[in-house]
Amino acid sequence: MADNPSERQINEAVCIDTKRIYDSCVSKDCLEDLRVTFFCRSQRLIDDAVTIKCRECEITSVSIDVEEVPFNRGYYSVDITFYFRLCFDTYSAPCTTPEVAVGFTQFTKKCILYGSDGNVKIFTSNPVCEDHDCPEAPRYSNPTAKVQAVDPVILSTDVVDACDCSIPICSSFPQSILNNVSDSIPSAGSARAVLVTLGLFSIVQMERDVQMLIPAYDYCIPERECCCSTQNPCDTFQSIDFPVDEFFPPERESALPSCSCNNGSDDDDNEPINA
Repeated sequence: MADNPSERQINEAVCIDTKRIYDSCVSKDCLEDLRVTFFCRSQRLIDDAVTIKCRECEITSVSIDVEEVPFNRGYYSVDITFYFRLCFDTYSAPCTTPEVAVGFTQFTKKCILYGSDGNVKIFTSNPVCEDHDCPEAPRYSNPTAKVQAVDPVILSTDVVDACDCSIPICSSFPQSILNNVSDSIPSAGSARAVLVTLGLFSIVQMERDVQMLIPAYDYCIPERECCCSTQNPCDTFQSIDFPVDEFFPPERESALPSCSCNNGSDDDDNEPINA
């Protein structure tokens, strides 16, 4: 059998049931001045701190709602709400060990994508339900939205007086987020408000179940044997290569252009720089 898939002989054409991406878009959003919601313990740490630094930010949940666009058949509006969890290092005095304050914020966006038409009800057999005489409910062939995103980049953190902040605080979060918070009691009052600016990269796709005819070459039988070694764990560790790159990060490749931040005219780029 040839190693190159293009050189293999097509045995037959098979029909598969899969998801097809009808439309997609990429987003690069700068989320300015999002107010962070803190609960009781974390809000006290923020109010008493002399220095506050944002350590990390992660996406904890995403809410997606798909609705048809009126008078524009085949198009759907996708309402997406991102929920972020942020950790702050709070210092009550200089040169002290910081305490961690946890806060949450959210961002909502909307996009319109093409998802084609189809109003078919889909029924599938389920042996477990049939044993209990409860058939599975039908699924509709509406398109589904899929969101891919990476944890945002923290661009800036600002601390202002709560009375001077006109941005309202968000008190509505999914229960899945509140269940993972040790002190889920909302703060009655706050002296300070924290505003963060985040950079978010995301991809939104509109998918629909379709039947497609594809060429079949052969069954994909694995060629590599499973490693079920039960040897001494120290011997297994000795077989692992030493992580040189972790201790000595690789240098920049010489082929890559260097960063140029010259704000002058183009003629200045060709002039030599005198030390």
